[in-house]
Amino acid sequence: MDYLKTIVPSQLIAERGANLVVINPGSANVRIGLAQEQTPFDVPQFIAHHMRGIEKESKLKYLDQILNSQITPSQHLEREKAYDTIASLLKIPFLDEEVVNNTFPRKTVRVDGCKPQSNKDDSTFTWTNVMEKNRTLSADVENLVTEGVKDEPSVQAEGADGGDSSMDEYKFRESICGEEALKISPEEPYSVRRPIRRGHFNVSQYYPLQQVLEDLHAIWDWVLNEKLHIPQAERNMYSAILVVPETFDSREIKEMLSIILRDLRFSTAVVHQESLAAAFGNGLSTACIVNMGAQVTSIICVEDGVAVPTTGVTLPFGGEDISRCLLWIQRHHQTWPSIHTDPLGKPVDIVMLNKLKETNCQIQEGEIDAIAIVRSYEEGVPAGAHKTKLTALNVPPMGLFYPLLLVPESYPAPPRTWFHDCEDMLEDIWHMDYPKDGVYVGPNGGASMWDNYQVLPTRLKKEDNVGLAEAISKSILSTGRIDLQRKLFCSILLVGGVAKTTGLVPAVEERVLHAIPSNEAIDTVEVLPSRSDPTSLSWKGGAILAMLDFGREAWIHREDWIRNGIHIGSGRKYRDSFFLQAQVMCYMNM
Repeated sequence: MDYLKTIVPSQLIAERGANLVVINPGSANVRIGLAQEQTPFDVPQFIAHHMRGIEKESKLKYLDQILNSQITPSQHLEREKAYDTIASLLKIPFLDEEVVNNTFPRKTVRVDGCKPQSNKDDSTFTWTNVMEKNRTLSADVENLVTEGVKDEPSVQAEGADGGDSSMDEYKFRESICGEEALKISPEEPYSVRRPIRRGHFNVSQYYPLQQVLEDLHAIWDWVLNEKLHIPQAERNMYSAILVVPETFDSREIKEMLSIILRDLRFSTAVVHQESLAAAFGNGLSTACIVNMGAQVTSIICVEDGVAVPTTGVTLPFGGEDISRCLLWIQRHHQTWPSIHTDPLGKPVDIVMLNKLKETNCQIQEGEIDAIAIVRSYEEGVPAGAHKTKLTALNVPPMGLFYPLLLVPESYPAPPRTWFHDCEDMLEDIWHMDYPKDGVYVGPNGGASMWDNYQVLPTRLKKEDNVGLAEAISKSILSTGRIDLQRKLFCSILLVGGVAKTTGLVPAVEERVLHAIPSNEAIDTVEVLPSRSDPTSLSWKGGAILAMLDFGREAWIHREDWIRNGIHIGSGRKYRDSFFLQAQVMCYMNM
C-alpha cells in the first residue's frame, strides 16, 4: 500500500502493464490489448469457415439467419403504435401521415451524412482474399527440386488451360476471423458464425457448444498472433484479465477461463466484472452502470467498489436493433435506394447499415433528415455509392425508451442444462461450512447443497418490455436506501457503443426523472461524463484493476486451473474483485 502511494502512475504502467493482456468479449466485438496501451484492438467477433463436401458448391451463409423469426402481425402493430408515440413527443409526422397534413410546427435539422462516410475504406473496398498458397504443394515442389527433378512439367489444375496452375498453387483458407470474415464475397463457400449472441454463448441445435468454444479460441488466438504479435510459445510470460459482462453465466465464464489458460496458454488469469471495471475506468466508487452494447443492455449499481447483485437488470436490445429499426423506417418511407442490398442477411451490408446508424442517428426534436451514402457490394463490380435522403433519424434511438419499436429477433431457447452449475464464479461462498456428509448450514438450515443451490438462467433479471428509463429507475430504487438512491441517480454512467449517440445523455436524464414514482423523494438525475471512449471504458478499467491488484489474491494459475479447477469446500475460492475492488477503492479515496 505504501508503495502504491509513492509510485508514479507511468512507472506502475511500465512495470506491470507490459505483460498483462486484457480481454473484454461482447456480443459483436471483442476488445483485446496490452494493459499498458491506451486503447485495445476492437475486433468483430466473427469467424468464417470454409464449407466442404456436400456444402462445397454452397454460397456464403450467415449462420444466425437460420435462427431469426419473422415479425408477427401483433408485433408490427405495436411497432407502428410506438412510432406514433415517439413522433408525437419529437414533434414530427406520424408514420403514415403526409407532411402537408402535419399540424405540428416544422423544425427541420439538416445532418451532413456524406462527409464522415467519404473515406478511403469505402472508396477502395475489396472483397476478402479467401485463397492462400498451398504450402503442402510448395513443400513437395521444393523436395523435387532438391532431389534434382527439375525438368518435370508443372502439374496443371484440372480443367485449366494454358499452364494455369493456380488451382494447385492456391487453396481456400480454412477459417477467416474478424473484419475479414464480414467482407467475404457472397459467392464464396463460407459459413459466417458469431460465437456470442445476446450476451450468451450462441449455443443452438445448429451451433453446438464445442464449436462455439473452438471458434472463440480461434478468434482470440488470431488477435493475439496477428494484432498483438504474441505467439503461443511466449504466452507463458503473460497474464490475462478477463472482463466479463454481467449477462454471462458461471459456466460460460469457466469455459472462457479454460480457453485462456488451457488453450491460449497464459500463465495466470483473473476475472473482473464489466460494471466494476467501467466504474474503475471512470474513477468512480459508486455509480449506476448502464452498459449499452450491440445486442444487450445491462444495468447494475456499484456501491463503494462492490456490485450490488439485486440491482441487476438486462434488456434484450442494443445497437444492432437500432440499426434494424433504421432500415425498417427507411423502407417504410421508401427512402432506401432501390439497390441490391441485404442488411439483415449479408454481413458486409450489416456493417454498412451499422455505420449509417452511428453516423446519422441522434435524439433531438424536429424532423431530422440526412443526405447519406448507401453503398452496395456486388461480386465482380466496384462498390457502388448511392446518395439518398434518410428520414426520421431521431426515431430509431428512441426505441431504447420504447422497446416495442425495436422488435428484437426471437431465438429458440438454447439447451440450458449445461448452465446448471453448482459453483458461482462471481459469488463469495467460502464462509460456508461443508461437512463430510455433504450438508451445509445455510439460510434454510441443514440441507443438501445440491438440492438447494439456486440455478439462474442469467445473472441479471431480464425485462423484455421495459424501456431504458424505467429499468434504470427500477435498478436504483431496488437498493432501498434513500441516501444511496440519491447518490446513484446523480451518478449514472453510460458505457458501450450506443452511449456515443448524440443527444442520448439529456434524453436519459429527462426520462429517468419522469420514470421515478412521485412518492419517491428524488428530484435530480445526472449522467456523468465518460473520461474516455465509452466503447473501451470497461477494457480500460480492467487494465487499471489488474495493475492495482497488487495482492494477486484472485489470480488463477494455469497449472492449478487445469489440474483442480474450483473445489467446493477446499478452503480456497477463486473469486473476482468483489472485495479487492473495495480495498483498492479505499486506497484511491485516501
